[in-house]
Amino acid sequence: MSNSANSDGGLRERKRAATRQAITAAARSLTAARGLNGFTVEEVCEQADISRRTFFNYFHTKEDAVIGAFSDELPHDALETFAANPRREEGRISGTLLQALFRFTVDIVTRSAVSPTEIRQLIAAIAAEPQLLSRLTAEGESRERQFTELVAAREGLPADHPEIVMAVTVFSAVCKKTNQSFFSEDNTTPYGELLERNLRAARALFDQSFDTTSSDTPSPDTTEERP
Repeated sequence: MSNSANSDGGLRERKRAATRQAITAAARSLTAARGLNGFTVEEVCEQADISRRTFFNYFHTKEDAVIGAFSDELPHDALETFAANPRREEGRISGTLLQALFRFTVDIVTRSAVSPTEIRQLIAAIAAEPQLLSRLTAEGESRERQFTELVAAREGLPADHPEIVMAVTVFSAVCKKTNQSFFSEDNTTPYGELLERNLRAARALFDQSFDTTSSDTPSPDTTEERP
């Protein structure tokens, strides 16, 4: 009975998540095509195949639907895979974190129902909607906090631990640059390939020796060789 109840609850949650995703996808598509004032809630409902009442059970406004929710974009199985950390290290981030972040991010982007063309259209629409831009900025800050908590939980460290903060900050910056390239009109390179290229470029800097006790800058021929 307990297993049946858990299955039913899990199925309901998946259906709710699917409905939220359908509403958000429809709202984003319409915003990209017409701007926020160019469509009605009823048109969102028609595209998402839901009733007006259902829409307002999930979102208060069209803007809320366009923004979506951080948790809606993170499949449960992807979260479970990311959270599994067989090699935690006491007091510091594990040696598996970068690989886990890479796989997790590529998985999320690959599964996204929104195409690069739709994203480019949405970006253009957002640029013309100042109120939506400010909402997205605030939401971005909220999502970064949630992402930091996810990483901290995986590593078994507090969210304000310096290595957690820097890991999230640097990885987020690399992802931002990757997103700009991936969603550009002339891009034909898969997301994973772009992200790997940019991460390796970032590692070229952080793999360098870093000695704060010396005032001398090492010359190129004395710098330690990197593998």
